[in-house]
This record gives sequence, C-alpha cells and structure tokens, in this order.
Amino acid sequence: MDYIRNYIRNLLLKFDMDFTLAGYLSYIIIFLFIILICIVANFITKKVVIRLISNVVKKTKFRWDDMLLERKVFHKLSHIVPAIIIYYLASVFPESFEDLIQKIAIAYLIIMGLVIISSALNAMNDIYQTYQVSRIKPIKGYIQVVKIVIITLGVILLIANMIGQSPIILLSGIGALSAVFMLVFKDSLLGLVAGIQLSTNDMVQVGDWIEMPKYGADGDIIDISLNTVKVQNFDKTITMIPSYALISDSFINWRGMQNSGGRRIKRSLFIDKNSISFCTEEMINNFKSIHYLSEYITNRESEIAEFNLRNKINHSNRVNGRALTNIGVFRAYISNYLRHHPGINQEMTLMVRQLAPTENGLPLEIYAFTNDTQWAVYETVQADIFDHLLAVAPEFGIQVFQNPTGNDFKKIADI
Repeated sequence: MDYIRNYIRNLLLKFDMDFTLAGYLSYIIIFLFIILICIVANFITKKVVIRLISNVVKKTKFRWDDMLLERKVFHKLSHIVPAIIIYYLASVFPESFEDLIQKIAIAYLIIMGLVIISSALNAMNDIYQTYQVSRIKPIKGYIQVVKIVIITLGVILLIANMIGQSPIILLSGIGALSAVFMLVFKDSLLGLVAGIQLSTNDMVQVGDWIEMPKYGADGDIIDISLNTVKVQNFDKTITMIPSYALISDSFINWRGMQNSGGRRIKRSLFIDKNSISFCTEEMINNFKSIHYLSEYITNRESEIAEFNLRNKINHSNRVNGRALTNIGVFRAYISNYLRHHPGINQEMTLMVRQLAPTENGLPLEIYAFTNDTQWAVYETVQADIFDHLLAVAPEFGIQVFQNPTGNDFKKIADI
C-alpha cells in the first residue's frame, strides 16, 4: 500500500502540486478507495454470497436454517467483511491514525458480533419453540440471561479496546461493582431464579389459563420471559406479571381442569320450602309417564310398600313409614336427566344434593362436570340445564324461591 500511496503522490506532483498537499490528498484518495472496496465487498457479500446461502437454505428440509435466515443472521455477517478490510488496510495511514482506525474497526467488529450473537440466540429460541416441549419448558428467560452476560462482556471488550488496556484489568474491577450490578439487575436476577423454579416445578406453561386477582390477570399466558409473564385476559387486554410474583404470591392455574376434560358445574336451585309435600296418587301416576322417572317410581313404590308391610306401618297417617315426596322425586329426576345429558362428563363426579336450608329456601345443588372445557360451550350447557329445570319444576309441585318483586306486590294490591 505504501507503493500505491507513493505512486498517487507522484502523480499529483506532476501537476505542480505542493508536496505536503499532495501527501494529504493521496491519503484522502486512498481512504476513498478503501471505502469503495468496502462497498463493493459488502455488495458482493450480500448480493452473491448471501443470496447463494439463502437459496441453499430454502431448498433444505430443515427448519433451523430457515429460522437463522428469518432472523437475518447471515445478512448481518456481511457487515464484518468491510470492518476486516479497513482493519488490515489501516497500515497505509500514519501510525497515529492507523491505531485509531484499527480501534474503530475492532469496536465495530465487537458491536456486530454482539448483534449477530443476539440474532442467533433469538433464532435458537424460535427453533426451540417449534417443539412441543417449549410450552412446558420455555427457555426465553435463560436466553435473555445469556444475552445479558454476553453484552456485559462485549461492553468490557469494547471499553478495553478503546482505552488500549487489557480486558482482565477491567474484569478485576467488577468485584467492586457487584453491589451496583445487584441493584441494577435486581429484577433480572429475581426473574432468573423465579424462571428456574417455575420451569422445574412445572408451575406455568405458555397457553395456561391463570387467574391472579392481585394483578388483574384472568386469561391465557402468551409469553414467559426473564422478567415478566404476559397474560392475555379474556377481554383481550394484556397484563404483565413479574416472574417472581408467581413464586411469592398465590394464583390459580386452570390447567388441571383443562387437561381433565371436564369443567365443573356447581350451582343451586333455591326451592321454596312451602312447596315441599308428600306425593299424591295423582302425582305419582303423572310421574310414571315421565321418561326419566318411570323406572325409578316403579322401583321406589315397590321398595316403600315392602318396607311398610314388613314393619306393619299404620297407613291412616301419612307421617308413618316411608312415602315419596315431590322434592325427592324432583332430585331423582335431575340426577337421571344429567346422566343422560350429552354435554355432561359421565366419568367424573355427578350428584344432586341438598344443602342446609337458608332464608332464601332449600338449596338443591347440582355438582357435575361438562365434557367440554371451552368457556362458551360450558356456559351453553350449564344454561340449557337450568333453563330446563326451572321450566319443569312446577310439574313436580315445586316452586323456585324468589324475593317478592314489584309485580308481586301489585298482584296483592289488586286482590
């Protein structure tokens, strides 16, 4: 390169140019020539080499190289070529300028190296997310920790290069700054520890429905990172929860319900206690015509008659012995109705029970599970069941309790 510089300077001197000016101008021309070489090299790398690599990648059956291409890892590698050229051609300049240019070239190489490593780590996470295990064991938090470590080391190398000192000297001073790092990266450190606990104990996964009232979260987890867990609520709003909050605070994870294949119905009908009575013969005959009750009524009549006969019960008073009640028959009807309902999971707990009487009547609770955990389907099945039960209750002489309304008071006033 010295030969080229001298040749350019001699050409300029032939035009009767001042020797000093010719020297400076020769450096400028060489600098522009180097820039031109860098532009050409970068163009060739991007338009030829990278395009060739892209075509090869697209033809392969592997997914991992496509992820590297989408993250532009190969494209960013092309920026290294001009920096290397500048570094090696810096020797044509005076020593003071040569040292500065080489430092700038190395700094650029370090920065581009950090950018390339960051893109490669992002691509690694994308590749990992193509596997089913990524929902159970996400690695995004760990990748972010690796990024922090690499960027920290990169900054140290960058500073050491610019001041012309060994990186070991700067690394030796990190111990004194550990307290500062602990303060600055407090959330990251807490998030790292929380992420390890969440992953090891399988507490949450992407796609889990969690409920955390303290943070206003009630929806599906869509992302788990180093510092935060992103939850999309059912109203489509987004709630960001600190990762360590899932360790320190309580929350509900509905994954068990979703995996079980059934969603619980636990709701009561409040029966007016004044409508509870023994069944008359007319009522029993009517019940025998009901599809879900005919067999039950026949069996119960036979069982009751046998019991009363064996114990010589006096039938002059209905209080004596055993007898059918409208509330008992209604409870049996609900149970049989649920056992034949296509939306109820028959493999899980199913019962109809009475709870303790309250001032609002006698609670008749339905405890069952739908066979579909989707919210809309669950609500539809539950509504259909109670629509039917509220409509058929009068057929059993049962009245559902309801506090008096303005319309009730109006009827009383009209009387």
